[in-house]
Amino acid sequence: MDGLKRKNSGKKKFNDKQQFLSNLISIILILLIIGTIYSYIVENQQNVEEVSISEIAADVVSGNISRISVEGDTLKVTYLDETEKISKKEVETSLSETLGNYGVTMAQLASVKIDIREPNGLGFWLLTLLPIVLPIMFILLFFWMISRQVKGAGMQAFSFGQSKARMIDPKDKNQRVTFDDVAGVKEAKEELREIVDFLKNPKKFLDIGARIPKGVILMGAPGTGKTLLARAVAGEARVPFFIISGSEFVEMFVGVGASRVRDLFRMVKKAAPAIIFVDEIDAVGRVRGTGVGGGNDEREQTLNQILVEMDGFEQNEKVIVMAATNRPDVLDPALLRPGRFDRRVTLDLPDRNDREAILKIHSARKPLGEDINLRIIAERTPGFSGADLNSLMNEGAILAARENRKKVTQYDLIRSIEKVMLGPERKSHVLSTKEKKITAYHEAGHALVSSVLPDADPVHKVSIVARGYAGGYTLKLPLEERRLQSKREFLDDLAVSLGGYVAEQMVFGDLTTGPSNDLQVATAVARDMVTRYGMSEKIGPMALEDSAGHALFGRGIGSNEYSETMSTVIDNEVARLINEAFVRAKDVLTKYRGVLDSIARELVSAETIERDEFEKLLILNGIKPKKIENELLGGVDMTSDDSREGLKV
Repeated sequence: MDGLKRKNSGKKKFNDKQQFLSNLISIILILLIIGTIYSYIVENQQNVEEVSISEIAADVVSGNISRISVEGDTLKVTYLDETEKISKKEVETSLSETLGNYGVTMAQLASVKIDIREPNGLGFWLLTLLPIVLPIMFILLFFWMISRQVKGAGMQAFSFGQSKARMIDPKDKNQRVTFDDVAGVKEAKEELREIVDFLKNPKKFLDIGARIPKGVILMGAPGTGKTLLARAVAGEARVPFFIISGSEFVEMFVGVGASRVRDLFRMVKKAAPAIIFVDEIDAVGRVRGTGVGGGNDEREQTLNQILVEMDGFEQNEKVIVMAATNRPDVLDPALLRPGRFDRRVTLDLPDRNDREAILKIHSARKPLGEDINLRIIAERTPGFSGADLNSLMNEGAILAARENRKKVTQYDLIRSIEKVMLGPERKSHVLSTKEKKITAYHEAGHALVSSVLPDADPVHKVSIVARGYAGGYTLKLPLEERRLQSKREFLDDLAVSLGGYVAEQMVFGDLTTGPSNDLQVATAVARDMVTRYGMSEKIGPMALEDSAGHALFGRGIGSNEYSETMSTVIDNEVARLINEAFVRAKDVLTKYRGVLDSIARELVSAETIERDEFEKLLILNGIKPKKIENELLGGVDMTSDDSREGLKV
């Protein structure tokens, strides 16, 4: 199949090249013909002087002319010295009569040889018709070239209403994906095996009167493998897989989206049994009636057509519609009702064991060193998605290749974790002595507060080396993977976030722009505690906002679901939580000011403190380090940034 694919691809390239050469040769031939005709006309007219008929008559009388050729109304005159001139006469009048009017006698004219030619030669017709035909030929040539380009481009100018879905052939082994290629998500795979079984053996379900779901929607964070899992369903069932993005349905022209939906379903029904996969369906499936365009919105017409097509499936049609989104909260309820996307499969971020399995898949084709331990890498990457782990393995291979090594080592993967999370080191970003000291105290404040507070995560690395947009960072790793977070943990996290802010104010008596991201994170956490998790004693157990907030063109355009009075109470509660966290962080840094200075001095000197060195500093200053239960975390210490759940900077 691979050979056939290459052969077809090669044949297509050959045909395209042949088409290009054919067009080029045609254009060259047309230009040559036009050039030849033009040169013929010019050649017949060059170096020939046109004179009046009276001058010709005078030359006949003086005996200077040897021959006159008559062709229609044109006179070609040859003199005794072989020079030539041309003149014009009236068509209805003969030559003798014309010259006689100018005083030429028949005796004088008899001394000149007269040639009479019929005006039906090539030159006559060219001279007569070319001024008319030539512009028409250029116009026809222009439209011919345009039509060839449109045809070669697949009639793109006239194909707005055609579906842009791409089909993956189940017989193509290079593109075929199975459940064995998808690590983790065990529950999701079990749920989808029913779909595979139905596509393989629908009679078993139909005989008992069972109705297989027409649509399956995959929900999960970006990078969790929604598209890969959908392809695996098609690969397991060995049926054609049509993939299209939700945004590809909608264009600026009205009716195009609905037309593409009809064309897609028409094409898939011909290939049944088959699977349609709509990626990022929230681009077209958002709640209707909330956009600026209202009911006439092109996106809403497209959604309506999708609903109609899914309702039109027969019970034995053997077409499954799968879709993926990371915003299920903004989808139209009509899309999720039974009979449409009635089966919902949630994909969570992988746990420790799943991460190890994913790393094994992505490392299968990479030469690994003997020191590789993927279990350790899995332990140090909580919150990583499958896409993140794939990028991690790729970055490790790039680092090894950059240093001219044939195998990927454990150290390459360890370094890649930070690179994936924070970006590459900005070695050219050199801090001044003052900025270096401020950054050192800022990160030392985070690290010290995190080490002292009981419900904060242990510190694994502190650095003032710039990475990405961060001037410095403190990496922390949870003691264990968790799905829930308590109020105490939130409060300690707030204090840790403000540790750098407090340290700058305490040591330098001034503030910089460095803590800006810390303040944003702390404020967002405090607001979630109040409005989402019911952790405010004054407001009580009330959920005032959903997890996604308000989405433009989704469920609302920024309108609050509570009064202005309640908004004021929320702001006061958020401010109270932030101020209490500030006081807690200040108490810790004031009590352990000597430890803060020691950590900052070490950072200024070494720029980076790994976990072992950091714990030694704590022990020397009388602080007991938090115990790391999993001994696999020994050695080089890494974790991630605050953009991932479970990992904090």
